[in-house]
Amino acid sequence: MDILDEKKIGKEKFKALELAEDSREKEWSQPSFVAELFKGNVRWDLILPYPKQSVEEKKIGDDYLKKIEAVLKEQIDPDKVDETGDVPKAALDALAKLGAFAMKIPKEYDGQGLSQVNYNRVLHLVSSYCASTAVWLSAHQSIGVPQPLKLFGTEEQKKKYLPRFAKGAISAFALTEPDVGSDPAKMKTTATPIEDGKYYLINGEKLWCTNGTVADIMVVMAQTPAKMVKGREKKQITAFIVENTMPGFEVVHRCMFMGLKGIQNGLLRFTNVKVPRENIILGEGQGLKLALTTLNTGRLTMPAAVTGASKVAINITRKWAKERVQWGAPVGEHEAISIKIASMVSTVFAMDAVNHICATMADKQKVDIRLEAAMAKLCCTEASWKIVDGAVQIRGGRGYETSPSLKARGEKGYPLERMMRDMRINTIIEGTSQIMRLFIAREAMDFHMSRILPILSPKTPLGKRLAAIAASIKTYSVWYPSQFLPGDQLPSGTPIPVQLEGHMRYIGKTSKRLARTLFHAMTLYQQGLEKKQHLMSRLVNAGTDLFSMAASCAKAIREIQENPADAGPVELADLFCRQARGRIHKQMSGLFFNSDAFANKVAKNTLDGKYAWLENDIIEP
Repeated sequence: MDILDEKKIGKEKFKALELAEDSREKEWSQPSFVAELFKGNVRWDLILPYPKQSVEEKKIGDDYLKKIEAVLKEQIDPDKVDETGDVPKAALDALAKLGAFAMKIPKEYDGQGLSQVNYNRVLHLVSSYCASTAVWLSAHQSIGVPQPLKLFGTEEQKKKYLPRFAKGAISAFALTEPDVGSDPAKMKTTATPIEDGKYYLINGEKLWCTNGTVADIMVVMAQTPAKMVKGREKKQITAFIVENTMPGFEVVHRCMFMGLKGIQNGLLRFTNVKVPRENIILGEGQGLKLALTTLNTGRLTMPAAVTGASKVAINITRKWAKERVQWGAPVGEHEAISIKIASMVSTVFAMDAVNHICATMADKQKVDIRLEAAMAKLCCTEASWKIVDGAVQIRGGRGYETSPSLKARGEKGYPLERMMRDMRINTIIEGTSQIMRLFIAREAMDFHMSRILPILSPKTPLGKRLAAIAASIKTYSVWYPSQFLPGDQLPSGTPIPVQLEGHMRYIGKTSKRLARTLFHAMTLYQQGLEKKQHLMSRLVNAGTDLFSMAASCAKAIREIQENPADAGPVELADLFCRQARGRIHKQMSGLFFNSDAFANKVAKNTLDGKYAWLENDIIEP
C-alpha cells in the first residue's frame, strides 16, 4: 500500500484501499489452481484425477438428503411461501429437528459434521425446491455465526454457542449499513470500550441483514477505536457476537424484495448494546479479515444452490421443448431454440464440475481456495441467471405466468416466473459480480505486486530496494520469457478423449497469454491500473472461463473412465469449451483497443445531466 499516493488518488479512496489491503490474506501457504493459472502455469495435478466422494461419504449425504426432501415436500409449499412471505414454523422446526441448522457444526458440539460436499448437496437440493428456505439455511451457516466460530472462535465461544444451533437457534451476519455497500471504510457502527475494556457499547444500524429479523445470535461488525501504526491512524473493524436478548437491540424493519419472499431480512438498530469483551471473535481490528476468510468457504454455498435451481430450469425446458409443437415440429427442434438449449445444458455441466471440485478442495484443505471460491460464485451466479432467462424465453407466455395462475387454469404449474425473481439477487449478494472481478484481479496480481511494491515504494530502505530489484530480475528473467515459449501443458499419465485434447492444449497456451497480458497491464498502467476496472474484468472473465473449462474437462475424463459407453459428459464438456473459447477470444481481443475511454466520458456526461433531455415525456418516480 505504500506505493499508493494519497494526494493523487484522494483521501477517501486511499483509506478504503488501505483498509482492504490490510484485511486481505497476504500469504499463499498452499497452492491454488487459479492463482497458478494467472501465472501461466496449469496445475492439472490439483484437479486431476477429478474428485469423487467415497462410498461411505456419499451414503451419509444420500441418507440425509432423503430426510431433508421428505420435510420439504411434506411441510413446504414454495408457492405459498412466495404468496405469504413466510416459511412455515412447523417446517423450520422439522428442519431443526434434523439438525439442518447445524449441518457444518462438528459432532463434538452436537452438530451433523457434514463435509462441504454434502452440505453443498443439501443446499443444491433445497434450492431446487424453495429458494427462500435455502437462504434460511445458507445465510445462517455459510456466513452466519457457525462458520466464523468454527474458524476463529475460542473453545469457550464454541462450547457456549455451537450447541444452540443444533437445537435450532438462528444466526446472521451484520456488515452492510444504510450508507455503506461494499466499502467498509465508511462504516459508522461503533463499539466503544467501557469499564476498562471489559465491555463495549455498540451503536449503529445494519441493513439487509439476512435472518437478522429472527436471529438469536449474530456476528456484528463495528468500528473499535483507531490505532496508530507507523505514525498513521488505522481504522479498526472488529467482529462481535451479539444476542437478540441484549438490551438496546432492535429490529426496525423487515425488508421485502423482488424475489425470495420468504426470507427474513431487515434493518437492525443497536443502541448502547453492552457486549462483553469475550464476545470478540479473532481479535480487535480483525473483523474484515474474519469476514473475508469466512467468505472463502461461505461463497461455495451459492454455486451449489444456483446449480440446483438451474437444473430445474433445464428439466422444465427439456419437457416443454419436446412436447410443445410449433410450425410442424417440437420447439426444441427449431435451431434458434435447440442451440440455446444445448448451451444451457453444457453450462450446467460446467457449473456442476466447478461446484464439486471447489467443495472438495475446501474439505481437503490442501488448496488455497480464495480465488476458486470467488470464481465459482461469479461464474455460477452469472450463468444461472442466463439459464433461467433462457428457460422463461423458451416457455414464452407460460414462463412469464405465475405457477398458481397456471395451476388455476389446469396447466402444470412450472415455477419459472418465481425462479426468475428468486435468482436475480444472486449476482448481487455476497459480493456483486463487479466486486468479485475486482477481488479476483487483486489476488491474481499478488505474484507481481509482492515483488514490485517494495521496489516502487518510497518508504523502502535503499538496501531492501536493491535486494528486491535483484530478486525480481532473477525471477522475471526466467518467468517472463517462459510465457512466450511453446508448451501445451497437458497432464501426464492421464488418458484424454480426443474431443477434449485440443481444449486442454488451449488452456495451457492461453494461460500463458493471460499471464503475460496481466503483467503488461501492470507495467503499462502501474498506479492507474486500479481505474482500469473494465480491462481487469476482461482478464478475470477469461481466467474464469479457463478454470471452468479445466473443471469440465476433468469431470468428463472421470465420467468417461467410469462409463466408457456414455459419451454424454465428453459432448457437454466439448461444447462448453468451444463456446468458452469464443468468449475468451472476445475478451482478450478487446483489452487495449476498445471504446472504454469514450464510454467513460459519456457516463460522466450522463451523471452531469448533459443528456437529461433524453428523459423527456416521462412521469418521474
